Order: sequence, then C-alpha cells, then structure tokens
Amino acid sequence: MDCIFCKIVNGSIPSRKILETDNVLVFHDIQPAAPVHALIIPKKHIPTMNDATGDDFALLGEVLSAAQTAAKELGVAESGYRLINNCNSDGGQVVYHIHFHLLGGEKLGGLNAKF
Repeated sequence: MDCIFCKIVNGSIPSRKILETDNVLVFHDIQPAAPVHALIIPKKHIPTMNDATGDDFALLGEVLSAAQTAAKELGVAESGYRLINNCNSDGGQVVYHIHFHLLGGEKLGGLNAKF
C-alpha cells in the first residue's frame, strides 16, 4: 500500500509518537502549522470521512477520545485547540487516510472559508 499513514502505522516510516492505542495513533506533524500540531489517525485505513461506515463510527469516537487525551498531554486542553478533518480535494485533504489535525499552542486565527 502506498499510503504514508499506513506506513507510519506499520513502522516502515518513523514518527514522533505522542499516543498509541490498539486502534489509534497520534504523532507530531512534520510540517507544523502551529506551535502544537499533531495528527490523529485510526490504524485502519479509511480514505475519507465519506468512506466511513458501520463500525468505523465507533472507531472515529476512539480517534476523538485520543485527540482529547493528546490535547491534555500536549498542554493545550485548557487554553484551547482546533481539531480539523479535511475531506477530499476541495476540503484540502492531501493524504487519503482519514485523519484529524490538532492545532494549538497559540491564539488561532479565523477560518479562511469564503462565503
């Protein structure tokens, strides 16, 4: 499989792990967009939010729980953080393995959506 996140999960590409459970991995982003920038991924390959079905939603609950734990461990839970999931190309998704960005460590600006 050519999925970079699957390679991180199986250990063939190293990462700076923050948290790991049986089903979820949290690691530091290699191109941070904020002082704190972590990626939270399920170990199961699900390409996009649109591809999640059935039991995947329980797994995504575990992903959100790991995000909450990681925010505490990274020291941004109290001050605040942003959790982002990009879906497909217009949504800004680059890696097609569902993931969430946890951003914090500074006052974050507004979203740049144009209406």
